[in-house]
Amino acid sequence: MGLFKRLLNPNYKSSEEKSKNSDHGKYYPDEKLPLDEKFTFNFNRNGGKFLYCETSEEVMEAFDNILLENDWYEKDVFCINQQLTSKFDGFNLNFVKNTNAPFFVSTCEALVAANGSILLSSNQIKEKKLKELPFNIIIFATTSQLIETISEGLRKIKDQSGTHIPTNITTIQDFETEKEKDFMSYGSSTKNLYLLLLEDL
Repeated sequence: MGLFKRLLNPNYKSSEEKSKNSDHGKYYPDEKLPLDEKFTFNFNRNGGKFLYCETSEEVMEAFDNILLENDWYEKDVFCINQQLTSKFDGFNLNFVKNTNAPFFVSTCEALVAANGSILLSSNQIKEKKLKELPFNIIIFATTSQLIETISEGLRKIKDQSGTHIPTNITTIQDFETEKEKDFMSYGSSTKNLYLLLLEDL
């Protein structure tokens, strides 16, 4: 995948860099970026904090570093996912169903490359609105969850859910607390978001 070639090879140039250095004029259509590269670019532009992990051990180490950085040890954490509660059980955290906790740990439905957003549903947040969730969020996801558009994500949710389609489908896209709001972000809820992305392809 493009992202990992770039991370592991300092001489690797992205499609975007190649197109800038090519003989094409500025109005020539850009080469299509790989999904992972496009998501990473847009997610970082939105202000998200991205941590790529090749193994489960690296996920645990990155999670530990986040807790250390924010002094979240022995604190309450809002988490409704039993698998994540078991996964991160050894970090002296108090898993609660109360959104007043300092931070929220969750999975997601998909990672949307087109705008760098995180797609969630009632599977992750029940019927809570984004503004009701804690300001600090840690999302655990895998590279196989990368998709191009939100509509592709909605189709994926429908296909996986059968007759029990989850409700309360939403995206988090605004992770930059310092930026000035424009009319496109009106009504959105800014979050401090960490993404733990595990390679599974």
